[in-house]
Amino acid sequence: MSDDQNSDQKPEQKREHEPPAGAETTATWGRGRKAIPYTATAKWIVLRKKEKPSAEIFSVSYVAGGADRDRPVTFVFNGGPGASSAYLHMGAVGPQRVDFPSDGTLPEMPARLVDNESSWLAFTDLVFVDPVGTGFSRVIEPEKKSDGKDGAKPEDEQDPKEYFGYKRDLESLCEFMGRWLSDHGRWGSPVFIAGESYGGYRVGRLVRMLQESAGIGLNGAVLISPALEISGLDPTDYDVLGWIDRVPTMAAAALHHRRSRAFRKGTALERALREAEDFATGDFATFLTRGASMPAKERDRILSRLADIIGLPLDVVSRAEGRVGILRFVRELLRDERKVVGLYDTTITATDPFPDRDAFAWPDPTLSGISPAYTMAVNRMLRSEIGVVTDREYALLSYEVFTVWKDDSERHAFASPPGATDDFRYGMSLNPHMKAFITHGQYDLVTPYFASDRLRNLMRLDPQMADRLTVQHYGGGHMFYAWETSRKAFTAAIDSFVASAVA
Repeated sequence: MSDDQNSDQKPEQKREHEPPAGAETTATWGRGRKAIPYTATAKWIVLRKKEKPSAEIFSVSYVAGGADRDRPVTFVFNGGPGASSAYLHMGAVGPQRVDFPSDGTLPEMPARLVDNESSWLAFTDLVFVDPVGTGFSRVIEPEKKSDGKDGAKPEDEQDPKEYFGYKRDLESLCEFMGRWLSDHGRWGSPVFIAGESYGGYRVGRLVRMLQESAGIGLNGAVLISPALEISGLDPTDYDVLGWIDRVPTMAAAALHHRRSRAFRKGTALERALREAEDFATGDFATFLTRGASMPAKERDRILSRLADIIGLPLDVVSRAEGRVGILRFVRELLRDERKVVGLYDTTITATDPFPDRDAFAWPDPTLSGISPAYTMAVNRMLRSEIGVVTDREYALLSYEVFTVWKDDSERHAFASPPGATDDFRYGMSLNPHMKAFITHGQYDLVTPYFASDRLRNLMRLDPQMADRLTVQHYGGGHMFYAWETSRKAFTAAIDSFVASAVA
């Protein structure tokens, strides 16, 4: 055949995008009569935009043996935004976990994997999902397109940051879940979703989107240390609610470290929390809203009471005008011991390496400190136990995703970041059979438990809807399941919760 004849032929059609090869293994969780054989599958699913491959989402599924397609399945993800699912995967829910000390303090390196006696695999199949940009999940880089200078019309190109926004992120999770249910023939299974931190925000919004837009009915939703409303996470001098929500957690920290002047030694935590809540929503809320119009004597009384409750020196609290930020609190509470307390679990401490510097320059033992443990554990699980072969780095927590996250919904420029509480209420109303479980650690300053308690009390739930919502908190911090007693109690509660939701 001549060269001319070759040139007349149409070019060979390009092959469909092929994601990396996944891996699969079998194992058994539990012992004796409670032993459950399962298949662990790690793989990528290709997401599409306008019928073209746009991103790869990586997940790890644990499916119990016996081919029971009526068994519940729970989709699990973390938050950030920018966090992989490794925290819940290797910390609380999966069949193996990081071997933390019973009080949740940092383990020695290298982190050990142990059988997780509290795994949810006992009562549900599990799918751990890494949103785009986290774990092994990535945006598919587009091929270079024409810029139009040669007369050709430029084609729409993929925005490499397209998935790093509120709406597109939720859409991608809906697409993934639908694809997984189809691939595994599980459209007849009871479906649950569980998310931590910003993942709890995702759950709050997905209970509406999954049911209303994706056609995926839900039996239950679990919101773990959720940030239901974004606006309260970083309060300013002109806000009120964010400052109120953190006072009970600061009171718990002061009581734990014996710095409280408001409560006697031996005071029960629950009592201290209730009194701190009453003060925060009473005198302190009045102080925050009235500002300089409040008489000086009354201002001094409230500031003194606040200082006693949260365990800080009065001059520190007074200089802050009562608005004590979490970075200031963790630095000041044990300053005389040259220690800082954890942002995510205030019972955990670390030595302050730079006590003479004013800027935030110390390590947070509850995030930076635990990252190597989770990173090493999840890499061992995926690469050695399941057998994934890839050159990709597993992104435990991507600060790149976090810093570029955006509001990609069509909203007025002055609108606050979209919250999840309205969508959560909508989803609960849309499905009169769906149940929900909200939970926090009592020592978490980042997403304090009282924020969810306060929002729950403002949801105007009717008795029937209120009966379907459980709110329960545990000892520990943001990842309270690092505490052995809390992990076991939490798993027992979710076991009962799932059973009641599928009965």
